[in-house]
Amino acid sequence: MSIPLRTATSARTRSQRLAWRRKDRYTAWAFSAPALILLLIFLVIPFFIAVYYSLTNARLVSGPLHTHLVGLSNYIAMLGDESLHQALFNNSLFGIVMVPVQTSLALFLAVLVNQKLRGMAVFRTIYFSPIVTPLVVVAVVWSFLYNPGQGLLNELIEAISFGHLGHYNWLSNPELALPAIMLLSIWQGVGFQMVVYLAAMQGIPEALYEASRVDGAGHWRQFWHITLPQLRNTIIFVLIATTILSFKLYTQVEVMTQGGPENSTATVVWFIIHQSIHNVRVGYASAVAVIFFLILLIRVIPVLWSIARTKEREN
Repeated sequence: MSIPLRTATSARTRSQRLAWRRKDRYTAWAFSAPALILLLIFLVIPFFIAVYYSLTNARLVSGPLHTHLVGLSNYIAMLGDESLHQALFNNSLFGIVMVPVQTSLALFLAVLVNQKLRGMAVFRTIYFSPIVTPLVVVAVVWSFLYNPGQGLLNELIEAISFGHLGHYNWLSNPELALPAIMLLSIWQGVGFQMVVYLAAMQGIPEALYEASRVDGAGHWRQFWHITLPQLRNTIIFVLIATTILSFKLYTQVEVMTQGGPENSTATVVWFIIHQSIHNVRVGYASAVAVIFFLILLIRVIPVLWSIARTKEREN
């Protein structure tokens, strides 16, 4: 009894599709392997090493004290560490202010430089240039701008206010030091988010805007009903990236204030480095790093999960 030709062709087609899918899967793993290996070496393995050290009394220089397990002592000590609590508060405040302000400002700048006008390439370069400047250099320059004596910022405020305001001790005042670092960070990082938004905007089909203009929609309605919906995934990515970057705040603090005055600018990353290097408490610093990593996961994973659910509903 012979097999019908259509059935044989259908079986052959299915086998070919399975072979193609298998080949695509292998190809995807092959291209992903370098990144996965680097993540394994520089992220996964160090995390488990940090977990181990967090359960010990490890010090940067052991000396007469040999490393041994201390259980959860480091984690318990974190509960009563007021300096760590202040660093967590500063980090949270920094993120609460910086993330919405920087992402909104970047979106505004992206809309401006996306216009088809002469000289826009110059403005794009100007807005993006702080990103390619080393952050240490930026922090040093802004330290001069914040100088309480002849700093440019104080001189500008005094000139604008006709002498009624000015000459603030920006980096020596506990109430002004963290806002001063926020201003620097927003100025330095807004160009990155602007470029991301700009790339996404240039990928929006022009036909959508043409159809809206035919219907009589103005610029504001186009922005609200076309640009923002098309930028939804980009906005989520920028928010996640900016949140992570805000929690990594270190260089500005180390260069400009060293965590002072009165721990008003201390951040968790600065605290971890200070504990591990200056106080040589590697075990305690590892415990803080583990908890800090888990806090970031708790903040980021729900957003990624909601994105995945949204894509599933769209498909």
